[in-house]
Amino acid sequence: MKRAITLKSPRTTSSKRIDADNPPWSEEMLGPPVLKRGRGPQKAPTKVLTAIRLDADVVAFFREQGPGYQTRINEVLRKSVEKDLTTGSRRTRTKRAA
Repeated sequence: MKRAITLKSPRTTSSKRIDADNPPWSEEMLGPPVLKRGRGPQKAPTKVLTAIRLDADVVAFFREQGPGYQTRINEVLRKSVEKDLTTGSRRTRTKRAA
């Protein structure tokens, strides 16, 4: 049976020693803390987070086309809005019975 060889522990270096060429950082060197949260203000118009209910087959159709299906749905809705605005057709609201 082989004997286990124990290695010598590495020589400990004193953490109290200060290197003149590389001094520890101080608060004055670091400056005030900068906190960044989020991605900041948007340069383009802000989109609105909303929840809508769509038919499963409609969502499946757009998802089958690959990533970015929400953007494609937005483009289709935008084309529909622009079409209505250019033709001048305004749909009237009908009140639903309660």
